[in-house]
Amino acid sequence: MRRVFSVLVLVAVLGMAMPALGQSPSPRLYVCNQGNATISVIDMDAMTVEETVDLKARGFSENAKPHHVVAEPDGSHWYVSLIGANTILKLNAENEIVGRLDDFEVPGLMALDPGKDVLYAGRSMSAVNPPKSLGMIQRSSMEVMERVNTFFPRPHPLALTPNGETAFIASLATNQLMGINTNTRETKLTRLEGATQTPVQFAMTRDGSTLIAGGQKTGQLLVYDATGAPGLSVTDTLAVGKQPWHPVISRQSGLAYVPNKMSHSISVVDVDNPAVEATIRGDGLAQPHGTVLSADGRYLFVSNNNREGTYEPSGENGVVTVIDTETNEIVKVIEVGPYPTGVGTFGGAQAMAP
Repeated sequence: MRRVFSVLVLVAVLGMAMPALGQSPSPRLYVCNQGNATISVIDMDAMTVEETVDLKARGFSENAKPHHVVAEPDGSHWYVSLIGANTILKLNAENEIVGRLDDFEVPGLMALDPGKDVLYAGRSMSAVNPPKSLGMIQRSSMEVMERVNTFFPRPHPLALTPNGETAFIASLATNQLMGINTNTRETKLTRLEGATQTPVQFAMTRDGSTLIAGGQKTGQLLVYDATGAPGLSVTDTLAVGKQPWHPVISRQSGLAYVPNKMSHSISVVDVDNPAVEATIRGDGLAQPHGTVLSADGRYLFVSNNNREGTYEPSGENGVVTVIDTETNEIVKVIEVGPYPTGVGTFGGAQAMAP
């Protein structure tokens, strides 16, 4: 009887200490600390840093400049672009390097094809004259399958439709956007009138009908009708804050969260009926850069460059601010490495449910 009791106690203890059999781990948030060649890995449920991946300890220089991360929906692998090393790395769930693509000049933003073994990669905005092309990379082998010519200079913002049939990329230097049919490679160029927008990054609604992008130079958020993909047309233009950066759109609410880098704020935007519903400010929002939502849409995670020192953490100057989307209040500030830039989680900019 004692032996049975002991076994039951052991099972109960293990049950409390370990996830249930078959239960997936909490989604991870990957934060590129461009200032010291590290990536902070955050448990999104616990809202704590569980590991710091030091690229210097893995043979890279302190000028490797990790910039953006995308991860497989199941968390099995994740990919990081290294601007300073002209490299894209593939890591597994244990944060071990299992593949790499070298000699990909100044890689910037990336996107995963949801149905094919393809990783799309654009070019960093820090490069003055990068190649005028979009890279299509086989994820399993980390080899370039094709380089799609964009024809326009400084290709940067990048997004895929949810079905993976169309990729969108735009120029930082000219008011030109390109839609690419990923099956046929048919392309369609869209030209915008007026002032140069310099769009930094795209976000797309879950049905693929609407695309948004912030104009770094204008402080405007442009709303595009993408139902005619690969063609696009502007339907609305909204004033947000100074230098809108990487937006995200909630699968649950349809609201967009737009980080305004030089206004130190987040604009909450109704995309269906285009309007700015709220502006979030507070201690911890200091040059907001990248945005990721939790799987249920409840929490918004925002990386902050904080290069002007407008927020004073206890350690290094980089932070991730966590916002409750039900109240638009800051609920936690997580300290990471210096100059955090791009962020990503399981499946993209909003975590996939475990």
